[in-house]
Amino acid sequence: MQYRFTSTGAMHGHAVGNLLLAALWDKDSDPVQGLDRVASLLKVVGRVLPMAIEPLDIEGTFQSSVGRTIIRGQKEVAVAKGKLESLRLIPEDASSTPAGLAAIADADWITFGPGSWFSSVLPHFLIKQQIDAIIKSKAKKLVILNLDAAPSMRGDEFAGSSPAEHLSILQKFAPEFHCDIALADTSVSLDKGAMEEAVSDIGGELVVADIASGGSVHHDPEKLGPVISHIFSL
Repeated sequence: MQYRFTSTGAMHGHAVGNLLLAALWDKDSDPVQGLDRVASLLKVVGRVLPMAIEPLDIEGTFQSSVGRTIIRGQKEVAVAKGKLESLRLIPEDASSTPAGLAAIADADWITFGPGSWFSSVLPHFLIKQQIDAIIKSKAKKLVILNLDAAPSMRGDEFAGSSPAEHLSILQKFAPEFHCDIALADTSVSLDKGAMEEAVSDIGGELVVADIASGGSVHHDPEKLGPVISHIFSL
């Protein structure tokens, strides 16, 4: 599902999972039903729900050495260079799905990340109904920090910045949000003091574990899964 086509044609860069979803949504205009169909087809454990009822686009304003630039599009925002000044969804007044809000209200744990911080994590805090539901929820909150926030890693987003800066951006967009636990890879060990302070600022506790996949900017699912399971058992 995560495999991306590599070619010189129109399919280049597209994930198999996204194409399957697009086909089912073309057949059935209800995005929740389309996701449920995919889950049934693939025998997925759990349920995937969209953030909003309508299709969304994302737009960010970045400040860099060449000046201020407005960048639009999920992929483009995810790899944008420079300091993020503002981030918005289009349309800005999008409504959350009732099923998504119900899931937030019923959850024991709500996790954020891993994924593109700009285009996959922060957008959850940009829909008013959803952030209100998250803040009101009695569920415990877990933030999984990306590996490319670590100075030793080489990624597009956050390359050379610290995990503490990673969290400060989250706090900027959602000042009322508090987490219970922030999970980081052992690569933060050189800056652990600053990291603990940043996590404390959003009300949480820092947990450090070996969750990286061999020097890449990706998590190792076989390492990450057991760590999350242990956290959920606390």
